[in-house]
Amino acid sequence: MRLPARLLLPLAFAASACAPTEWGAAAILHPWRRPLTATPALRHEDVSFRSGDVTLRGWLFRSEAPRRGLIVYLHGIADNRQSVAGIAAHFVPRGFDVLAYDSRAHGLSTGDACTYGYYEKGDLARALDTLGTDGAVLIGASLGGAVALQAAAEDPRILGVVAISPFADLDSIVHERAPWFLTSGFVDEALTTAGRLGRFPPAEASPVRAAARVHAPVLLFYGARDRETLPTHSQRIFDALAGPKELHAVPDAGHNDVLAHQESWKVIDRWIEGVARESGHAR
Repeated sequence: MRLPARLLLPLAFAASACAPTEWGAAAILHPWRRPLTATPALRHEDVSFRSGDVTLRGWLFRSEAPRRGLIVYLHGIADNRQSVAGIAAHFVPRGFDVLAYDSRAHGLSTGDACTYGYYEKGDLARALDTLGTDGAVLIGASLGGAVALQAAAEDPRILGVVAISPFADLDSIVHERAPWFLTSGFVDEALTTAGRLGRFPPAEASPVRAAARVHAPVLLFYGARDRETLPTHSQRIFDALAGPKELHAVPDAGHNDVLAHQESWKVIDRWIEGVARESGHAR
């Protein structure tokens, strides 16, 4: 059973409350690896690609209709590519190839540190290189949405981003999810230590900072009842985005169930049709 996202950092932080900040850093860098328990029934290919010293493993679903483009799905923290099943089933019959892969330090991919977009955006670039595509629409959930936004600031092959419940910056989300009994100073030290051990600057894991350089269209969703990543994160990103943008609140949704609402799919379908039409993307 997958732990709710709101428990992942607190449980590890709780163990570190009276210990060196390295333990707190470990809670940030090393999310629980959710094992793959099944393969999708929908026809697919196993794919893998290298990004530096990390190997990413995933699935590629080929379209069942005249091909219209590529969608890349990016999963959330402590999740894996299995959560693509509904997205693949929805878009493959509509003419889209769908790629999903386990993020570094997740699933069956290698790497032991999650860097919240700093290295992950480069992983995405290597995935697009491997497929030889000239354009893709990204759909990212939570951490995946944050990675998608950071990647879109740098890669012109990204034609549009659907970001579902992303965090605005690593500093904010770690402070918000840390247990109440940890001091702000402890959390600051844990973040600094995580950056040193993970070899990345935590302040640069920031979708809100990247937003001013995102010129591709962005569709943002958040659950109005989300208590894990507060709606203010999506609002901050929306306000900072430079390009075409939409922001949608899903009234009865929390952090993980935005796509359980049919109205969300209607908005996504209409928006992706617009992006495909504007881009003329056919490869």
